[in-house]
Amino acid sequence: MVVEFKYIVIGGGMMGAAAARYLSQRSDGVALIGPQEPQDYQSHAGVFASHYDEARITRRFDADLLWASFAERSIDRYREIEDASGIPFYSEAGCLFAGPQPRSDADYLYRATGIARSMGLDVEKLQSTSLQSRFPQFAFPSHVMGYYEPTHAGHINPRALVRAQTVLARRGGVSHIDAVVTAVRDEGSRVCVEAAGETYHAERVLIAAGAFSNINNLLPRALDMRAAPRTVVFFELGDAALEVFGKMPSTIVFTDREEDHVYILPPVRYPDGKTYLKLGGDIETGDLTRLEDLQAWFRSSGNSAERERLIETALQLMPALAGCPTSSAACVASFTPTGRPYAGFTGSSRVAVLTGGNFVAAKSSDELGRLGSVLLLEGGLGEDDFGSLMIPGYR
Repeated sequence: MVVEFKYIVIGGGMMGAAAARYLSQRSDGVALIGPQEPQDYQSHAGVFASHYDEARITRRFDADLLWASFAERSIDRYREIEDASGIPFYSEAGCLFAGPQPRSDADYLYRATGIARSMGLDVEKLQSTSLQSRFPQFAFPSHVMGYYEPTHAGHINPRALVRAQTVLARRGGVSHIDAVVTAVRDEGSRVCVEAAGETYHAERVLIAAGAFSNINNLLPRALDMRAAPRTVVFFELGDAALEVFGKMPSTIVFTDREEDHVYILPPVRYPDGKTYLKLGGDIETGDLTRLEDLQAWFRSSGNSAERERLIETALQLMPALAGCPTSSAACVASFTPTGRPYAGFTGSSRVAVLTGGNFVAAKSSDELGRLGSVLLLEGGLGEDDFGSLMIPGYR
């Protein structure tokens, strides 16, 4: 039996769930197709997602006006989503950037401060001595300065945000189908979607499958996008360490060597009942192009050499972590050549794509989801929404 819908969103992650919610506010006949988080990673034979975690940094301070704008739009709606769904996911802990004095447009912090001024963001500039006294958790080098965004910044729980978006989407009449899509075909007057042995038809389809967008025959041509492996490290905090790190902000550190750049999440309680401080970097290369390679990576605990490098960097920046038990996990980041997301149609005017988080999209996922809904409802994005900067590229 074929089930008919007006719109189908493929991918129940942060962008897809948001898109389904926004579609439900303006249309009936909406379906969200995507699997739940696997209970056992090691035996799981399907797809995964990178929102399977409890903390992602959120902030408006950014060197790209597109990302700063999308973050601001999303953050402004966090409390509304929490109140409507009854699911809390946002901690306004502030966000700190630390790095050498920026000198030119080539420096991220130089560009970010200019954008912050143009947007009127509340960002406090801290010289080295003030930085150290303000945030004693860290042992920054003496030449490092800081940029601190105390409000409208901190961290979100991506699992909880997806739950909140999905609850509201269902409440709005969205049919949530727990399945993996294995084929998408434009048949002229409609789009055919196959999932778990069932067939669904829709007038338009949005593919928001993250790193798996190039898998399972979802697209007629592969996106020009790299699914890059990432390793994250967790420090398990006891009472003494919590005293030191309990009130720290989300932090991003730019050091003299690019390989030592890291992001740090404040202490967060995880489902196992323990509290962890999370740290990650951005130097790993590679492109996971096959389903089996993506599956193997998600089942792993990441790269052992990267894990040791991250632990060493963390202990240099935060000496009080010494002695804390450590663990690691695997994540995948989807990078586009432009550093911006893809939001636009494929060769078909009935099939659109929304992906390419570039390792910074979690905080902006609500706005990206809204833009995905606009694509299906209106057939395109205007310049107020940076439409021309997000046209998908293909290999």
